[in-house]
Amino acid sequence: MGNLVLLLLGVDSLKHRARALVVIGAIFLLAGVVLVIDALDNALYFPINFFAVLFVIDGVATLIIAQSGVGGQRVLRYAKGGFMLVAGILILAGHHHGHFVLSMIFGLLFLVDGLMQCIASYVVRYERWRYVFASGVAEVFLAIFFFQPYPTHYAGTVPYFLGLFLIFSGLKLLSLARRAQRLESNPGLTTNAHPDFMPTRADTTRQTVFDGPPQASEHALTVHVWTPSGSAKKETRNYPLVDRYIAAVDINGVVSTGHAALEAPEGIYVSLYPAAEIDRSPEQFGTLLRATAENNVPGVFQPDYPTESKTWCPSTVQVRIRNYDAAKLQAFWNEYRENTTYNLTHRNCSSSVSAALEAALDGVVGRLHGPNAGWNVLLRLLLTPELWVASQIRKRALTMAWTPGLTLDYARALSMLADPRPFGWWKMSQAAIRQISELRAGWRKQDRQAVSRNTQVESAQETQ
Repeated sequence: MGNLVLLLLGVDSLKHRARALVVIGAIFLLAGVVLVIDALDNALYFPINFFAVLFVIDGVATLIIAQSGVGGQRVLRYAKGGFMLVAGILILAGHHHGHFVLSMIFGLLFLVDGLMQCIASYVVRYERWRYVFASGVAEVFLAIFFFQPYPTHYAGTVPYFLGLFLIFSGLKLLSLARRAQRLESNPGLTTNAHPDFMPTRADTTRQTVFDGPPQASEHALTVHVWTPSGSAKKETRNYPLVDRYIAAVDINGVVSTGHAALEAPEGIYVSLYPAAEIDRSPEQFGTLLRATAENNVPGVFQPDYPTESKTWCPSTVQVRIRNYDAAKLQAFWNEYRENTTYNLTHRNCSSSVSAALEAALDGVVGRLHGPNAGWNVLLRLLLTPELWVASQIRKRALTMAWTPGLTLDYARALSMLADPRPFGWWKMSQAAIRQISELRAGWRKQDRQAVSRNTQVESAQETQ
């Protein structure tokens, strides 16, 4: 999550707050250590019921606004909301059985995530895969810690979890502050953008909240995605999640992985494809997953969307973003297109689009708010659900591989951060207030009409 905050706010914006981030990170780290130590002796001073109520409130709030998400966003919101709600209820229920079930849930989550990281990193073998493998092993050990009853017989499950959360959050804040102090620009992004680039529409009008995605007539960046099932030539077999995020298999056994491209109004079109079709039969598909040099093949960049869509088919889904930095995108593209190497998991169409998208959105939130980008902007960014969604998607993609399905959900989440929408709860509360006001106005109108009718009846009776 720290990488996305650094990306969206920009290095310059965080440099001025680096010392404060260090202080906050140190407080979080110290509080987490104290919390874990406090839970070890089975004599808890931690206000566990208070946090249980917060869990329930957060779970209910997330579930209510989950429907506003799209695709993987909705799934992640429902998963997070359901987990927080169940955790809060189990804590409030108390007793040994509630703590035991909660420990099993935490342990299972750490175990599944750790094993996924270990398996994916070992199979794909991307750069720094050993560090990710070690991280997965650490998560497995944490799962074992939650599974076994020592030393509190599961009564310290929530303090352990919150303590670990505070510790890791503190370490991430300290790392974020350190990187902001040392860096001149975001790593991995080219810095030779022209200093006199024209500001975007959002720079001049300072509009910071948008009701929805850009209209067709608006100047906007477009991410095109051909989903695996949507781009298959024949009818596909139904494999839930697999045909959405990995690959679809048609009735003839042919594998389709889909495609992704990025189009900018300035004439930039990022669409990397192998120069020669790769054999993707199910028997040979597994051997192509390693992100190693032997799987590198010559690639080719498609000229533009009209040409590609006419040659193949129109994209299945489009995600449009109005606030982006055209100069940084151009600088990235000038460097990236010099290398046409294609690798199915390490350097493919989806990873190219995701990298280009991050280059285009470098510092976009800080630039959007301009001089008003204070602590409130950072807090709003941290409280936006799409930041958590985007960070989870990015983590999965970097530890496994970018796919068109992951790129689609990533672009959707980033579009909500680059073009901020009103908060779900705020929007719902405003709608509820309007509805209540309309109901009360209707009731008052009915009362006035009833009084008027009664008055007319009384007048008629008096006349008679």
